[in-house]
Amino acid sequence: MTTGTAEFAKRLDQTADDTEALLAKLLADTVERDEIVRPKRLIEAMRYSSLGGGKRLRPFLVVESAAVFGVPRDAALMAGAALECIHGYSLIHDDLPAMDNSDLRRGRPTLHKAYDDATAILAGDALLTIAFDIITRDEIHRDAGVRLALTRALARASGVGGMAGGQMLDLAGEGRFGDREPVDVARLQQMKTGALLRFGCIAGAILGQSSEREYQALDDFGRALGEAFQIADDLLDVEGDAAALGKQTGQDAALGKTTFVTQLGIEGAKQRVRDLLARADAALSVFGAKGDVLRAAARFVAERKN
Repeated sequence: MTTGTAEFAKRLDQTADDTEALLAKLLADTVERDEIVRPKRLIEAMRYSSLGGGKRLRPFLVVESAAVFGVPRDAALMAGAALECIHGYSLIHDDLPAMDNSDLRRGRPTLHKAYDDATAILAGDALLTIAFDIITRDEIHRDAGVRLALTRALARASGVGGMAGGQMLDLAGEGRFGDREPVDVARLQQMKTGALLRFGCIAGAILGQSSEREYQALDDFGRALGEAFQIADDLLDVEGDAAALGKQTGQDAALGKTTFVTQLGIEGAKQRVRDLLARADAALSVFGAKGDVLRAAARFVAERKN
């Protein structure tokens, strides 16, 4: 293990621990100002899906991209927690019978299996909503304009032109609404998976009030990392081990999904990942050694086994 890789692993673990603690606090049953009550079953379901698992890659990207600009870590962690709530909601809804109909997530029953469909839908709704409560909080940045820019970027990454829109394109490609619709896999990935990962990278630039050149560098990096992540995910669905992944494999083939693997083949997909790593590395050149941990993150994404 190289020094850079070891530092990356240490910082990834630390961010995961810190994000866990922050989410546990944010998703406590304590009522916030202007709230009336936090129903016990709902808050328990939100915690079930949000705590006790996951690599916390998305908050890590926020923290590390912000660190390039010297942004206070606590502020970046708060923004990362908001992003993780969006990610958590998407997983809950993605697992539902009407979507991917998954029974397993992170090695344990999916939320609708552990509770029920209605609770899962509401827990997802509540996580989506609380994300925007969190992202607008004063402790993230003293400048309301920065908080507004961050909030808008998160909304666009999550919504009709981002993750939610990508999920719709994915379902249409499966033939859920009639005949299978042609799928542009690269565009689908940019929306469904890549948009939130890209936000994790540009969030640091927004918090750090970066130059346009620095913003563009993190934008380019985030796009390359997001595509590499999806290709790795497609490969794991074909070659991975369900026990290591903590979820079923072979889901893409079972649902008839068009993926990078079905379009490029296994070897072609692996070559595409190598090309994306080179692109990610080039994008970070503007930051010099300050970008080393992010470079290690890209390698981790490309080489991950779960």
